[in-house]
Formats: sequence, structure tokens, C-alpha cells
Amino acid sequence: MEPAAGAAEPATGPRRRGRRRGELTVAAVARIAGVSAPTVSKVLNGRAGVAPETRQRVEALLREHGYQRPEMVQRTPGIEVVFFGMQNDLAVEIMHGVEQVAAENKLAVSFLDVMRQISAGHSWAESLLARRPTGVITVNLGFTPAQQSLLRAGAIPLVALDPSDQPMRGVPSVVATNWSGGIDAGRHLLDLGHRRIAVITGPTERLAAKARLEGVRTALEAGGQALDARLLRSGLSFSFEDGLNHGRELLRLADRPTAVVCGNDLQAFGVYEAARQVGLRIPDELSVIGFDDIAHAQWCGPALTTVRQPFAEMGAKAASLVLALAAGPPLPQTRAEVETTLIVRDSTAPPTVG
Repeated sequence: MEPAAGAAEPATGPRRRGRRRGELTVAAVARIAGVSAPTVSKVLNGRAGVAPETRQRVEALLREHGYQRPEMVQRTPGIEVVFFGMQNDLAVEIMHGVEQVAAENKLAVSFLDVMRQISAGHSWAESLLARRPTGVITVNLGFTPAQQSLLRAGAIPLVALDPSDQPMRGVPSVVATNWSGGIDAGRHLLDLGHRRIAVITGPTERLAAKARLEGVRTALEAGGQALDARLLRSGLSFSFEDGLNHGRELLRLADRPTAVVCGNDLQAFGVYEAARQVGLRIPDELSVIGFDDIAHAQWCGPALTTVRQPFAEMGAKAASLVLALAAGPPLPQTRAEVETTLIVRDSTAPPTVG
């Protein structure tokens, strides 16, 4: 999707939205909550000085009534990208894509890593309310109804990029074709002649991990080769340690796999190390496929076969969506998929005979 025409003008200046009949005012919210209008205003703007129980009561009312502020809104002219942990160069690629679209609209880009805030039980939405950016993009992150309602009440558009779970109603999302990527990985190994194919997934509660696993499973079943449950492992966090620990288990089996599909490239690197520790050569004795195509995938030895996610393109798509939301009415499209690509390198080969 191309950046919305005219997105920069309403994004950088104030905008006014009329109060529709039947909608609550700040004063009405204050009366129902039993607090003052300035207290409601503090909640709407993410300011301190409100008791936790009072803040929760006001937020619940805002969420219940779908409140959105109608008064003149002065935004900070920029897009804020919210991460949960800035993982290797994926975040940088996403930021490059967002920056490309933002620059075309004369907007700044900033980021917020909310790992510590979430661990401490704090709401990152409140800090965004205080800054009031043109729009917010969350990456690999779930959010509560309260957080979504706070941003909506503050008239801050929200787009989810690769959300960890199903986005709530009204929140557009940008995702990669994870299921198709899993199919491509499984089909590639079948075409090479592999039949004992193991899978190490990311956390199965994550949408992306589940879709990649189901893609591999679909490819194997279509090829007449069901996924052996004994060769399936679920990782905790898409980490190197996941690949190393599960790789050790799989490679110690009496009837070990001849190939492993991993939930991401970091897990694949862990399998590389597990193979080295037991003296197996890649790809002569074990084929390995990753997912993501981070920069290190082509630098390791042997170069890693992987499914590429176009992170910069995903960032650009999310930025275009959030600016379109800032410029006008709700979008007819609430989910955008960006295609993955299987990149075949040196870590996959036909299985050895015998």
C-alpha cells in the first residue's frame, strides 16, 4: 500500500472531530466515575497524579463507552514504533521501512522498548498518551483492551506488526505469509528426499509460530509424509538456546532426523552448534532450515537456507496504514500480508544413503 495522499498535513497539525449524538463528554465520564473532569483529562493524557484504582475506574468507563476525544488535538509529528525487546537487526530493518514512509510525509520516527515496563506491570500506553504521536506501530507485541482503549480515547491510531496474538477488533495488522513460508520449507526438504523431518517451533501461543508449524505439517501431509510427533519440539522464545537444547535431544535419538526446520534463524544456529557437538556435518549428515533471513544467515558456515521475511517492507506497510488511519475514516482493509521467500543456500542437501 502506498502512503496515503495528504497524510502528512493532518498528521502534523491539530484535528477536530465532532461529538456524535449520544457520545459521552469528559464531564459525563467524570460524573459517572465520581471524579473531577481534570482527573479524567489526566488519564486521557497519560499524566501522573491519579490513584491507580481511580485510573482503572476511568479507563474502564472510557473502554465501555468507546470514548474518543473530540477536542482540538495537537500531535507530536511522528510515528512511534513499540517493541518488546529489540532483537538483533530485525528491529533495524523494520525501522528503516517505517522511516522511508515517514520521511516522505515529513515525519520523525522514534522507538519505545517496553520490556521493562511490562515486566514491572506498567502501561506503556500511558507514556504514549503523554507524547501523543501521529500514530503507533506495535511489533511482536500483544496489548490489553485497556491499552487499546486508552490510545483510541486519545485519538492515537494503532497498527500491529506481526502481533503475538490475534489483534483486537478495529486494529489493522501487518503479517508475513508464515503459513506459506512453512509450506515452502517442508516442500523443499521433501523434494530433496528427506523423510525424517524434525520441527523446532517458537512458542506455540504465538500466531507466527503456529502458522509456520502448520505450514510445514501441511507440506508433509501433502507429500504423504505425516509429521512424526516424536520429532516435534516447541521452543520458549525463538532463541539460540531453544535450537541448541532441542537439537541435542533430537540428534541423540536412535532414529534421528535427517533434517530440521526451525522457527527462526537463531534456533537454526543453535541446531548448528548441537550438530557440531555430536560430530554431524551440515548438510552432508543433517539439513537445517531457518526462518527470517537475518544478516548472519548468509555469513555462517555453511550459509543457512531460510525463509526470508521482508521486514523493511512490513515496516513500510505498517507506516502507510497508520498514516491512512490518522488522515481519515477507518480502513476497509484490516489485515495486510507480505510475502515470504525461501532462500536456498548451503545448509540443505539430499540425505545420505544408509
